[in-house]
Amino acid sequence: MSTPPVPASVPSAAGRFAPSPSGDLHVGNLRTALLAWLFARSTGRRFLVRLEDLDRVAAGAAERQLADLAALGLDHDGAVLVQSERTAVYDQAIGKLVADGQTYECFCTRREIREAASAPHPSADPAAVAAQLYPGTCRELTPDQIAERRAQGRPSALRLRADVRTWTVIDVLHGEYTGVVDDLVLRRNDGVAAYNLAVVVDDAAQGVDQVVRGDDLLASAPRQAYLAALLGVPAPVYAHVPLALNTAGQRLAKRDGAVTLAELVDQGLTPTDVLGILATSLGLAAVGEPATPDALLEKFDPQQLPREPWIVRPDDLVVRPPGERGSFPP
Repeated sequence: MSTPPVPASVPSAAGRFAPSPSGDLHVGNLRTALLAWLFARSTGRRFLVRLEDLDRVAAGAAERQLADLAALGLDHDGAVLVQSERTAVYDQAIGKLVADGQTYECFCTRREIREAASAPHPSADPAAVAAQLYPGTCRELTPDQIAERRAQGRPSALRLRADVRTWTVIDVLHGEYTGVVDDLVLRRNDGVAAYNLAVVVDDAAQGVDQVVRGDDLLASAPRQAYLAALLGVPAPVYAHVPLALNTAGQRLAKRDGAVTLAELVDQGLTPTDVLGILATSLGLAAVGEPATPDALLEKFDPQQLPREPWIVRPDDLVVRPPGERGSFPP
């Protein structure tokens, strides 16, 4: 399956990188950013950066993330979109779903949802069982039951009343993928728009028709594509790329040593060195070979990308002379 070209009728077509400013980007995040840039630039799309700051935010993280992208030479087009500044836009989209009868209030706590979802399900249909990720506890509450919960002071979230159990998307690396759709949260009980809603609204508003991100988010793509259909906007083409993991097969974290750009620079590497390490991990450069974004763009072929996670070992995050054998693909 080849990378879809830019639709001729969509001059604003774009790809994007959308980090959450909850901390510094590690080499796995930077690797995904590089891939998102390569996918977008190789197809003539704009490359956008969006800060998804509706959840936890660390002071100064957004500025450091943007500085890291610039240091690697990953330029972006236009202003950076900040989700916390777009409450009115999300409310408008939610209002459409409410008017269409596609929502309901949910008073469940996280504990109640966990306990209900872990209970045995009578259905033998795997799709039906999977679709009960949220078991629908509040889906059919009567007006009196809703009033009772409000009187108890229980805050409510707003959920989507999904009409389907599954939805199918097309992924450049995974092909046709069918996943579960449940009654996902649209607005949290603190009044803030939920991730799945904000992502769909922002991608449509920015002309994003290509989403490149970690493959841990593949299962969320059908939910988001279904929500896009309800909102009357096109779903993007997806490319869910392998993650970078530590030697225990877990997500990278501070416990894994120097894994951020700043930490690696403190150890004597340059941003160009780090870009070369990322390129080598993707099979786009030989060990020790100098790399620039433009040079990598000339070699980029999505179908040649590794399909397994990058297991990051401490010895990987050093600069070796050209031709010296390392743990990366040749």
